[in-house]
Amino acid sequence: MAAKILDGKNLAAQLRRRIREHIAQRVAAGQRVPGLAVILVGQDPAAQIYVESKRRACAEVGIRSFAYDLPAEISEQQLLELVEELNVRPDVDGILVQLPLPRDISATSVIERIHPDKDVDGFHPYNVGRLAQRIPYLRPCTPRGVMRLIELSGTKLHGAEAVIVGASNIVGRPMALELLLAGCTVTVTHRFTRDLGAHVGRADIIVAAAGKPGLVKGEWIKPGAVVIDVGINRTGEGKLVGDVEFDTAAQRAGWITPVPGGVGPMTVATLLENTLHAAYKLHTLL
Repeated sequence: MAAKILDGKNLAAQLRRRIREHIAQRVAAGQRVPGLAVILVGQDPAAQIYVESKRRACAEVGIRSFAYDLPAEISEQQLLELVEELNVRPDVDGILVQLPLPRDISATSVIERIHPDKDVDGFHPYNVGRLAQRIPYLRPCTPRGVMRLIELSGTKLHGAEAVIVGASNIVGRPMALELLLAGCTVTVTHRFTRDLGAHVGRADIIVAAAGKPGLVKGEWIKPGAVVIDVGINRTGEGKLVGDVEFDTAAQRAGWITPVPGGVGPMTVATLLENTLHAAYKLHTLL
């Protein structure tokens, strides 16, 4: 068996095109464009790349991007004050603070200071809680993008066995809530899990999000399973690889995402979709 590729790059392009058309229609009707404030603290090269890709995506679809590139020495209080200013600005529909933050700034405090209806990353406890209660508001971007990829495979989700590798607040935990909402039977594995291979081996859907290259062995994969690899790791040779042994897994899986070109583009596209939703559903655009 050779797995079919779940092309996140192509799916994300389709979603961006629909967003661009929707915004163009709104602007033609005399409404203002949505606005996204993107905050970058410090000069971490990887963070700069991520932020630049988000800003380019905003420009592509017609979302106004407000750039806040701040020095690493900024205090937590100063950052919180900026967030408060953006919370009340009527031209800002979404606030994104690029993680990680410097050690002396509490990411939890900053995330909680963002108003829930501007939390387009979907990290605020209010938004995660709404998802847990099956009444989603603004949904975490990567898990929502993963769900779109799984849906693309045509897999029947009701009753499917789903195993998540990794229990982070950003991916693993909200991913479990998304899969539960879709009717899956969900297992979340983590660093204390015993016999990871046994859990993965029974899964109809595997979402690998541990940040450890090659952690999920290809021979563990159940024939025909859907394999979503969220991991992005750089090898010593500079190559980007995921958390799954791709070549072996692709011989057993029914569907699999590539790294890069799988989940990453969908995360950015979902961020744009959340900004659009905040603008037209949660805020008043006049």
